[in-house]
Amino acid sequence: MPTITELRSRREALSAQRSSGVARVSYDGKTVDYRSVAEIDRAIEALDREIAAAEGRRIVRHVRVTTAKGL
Repeated sequence: MPTITELRSRREALSAQRSSGVARVSYDGKTVDYRSVAEIDRAIEALDREIAAAEGRRIVRHVRVTTAKGL
């Protein structure tokens, strides 16, 4: 299992490449090609969950739903 430091370095590499628009990311001696920015975003979210779990916390997402009846 990767350490928190390794997970954070992967996340930083993904974030840097995402902001530069490059779909190829290298970290820990590995190179990964992503097909889209959305795929990079999902990888970042997965790393965020792994980091949170390793730190003993969880990520809470809030979704607000509103409705309206006609005009």
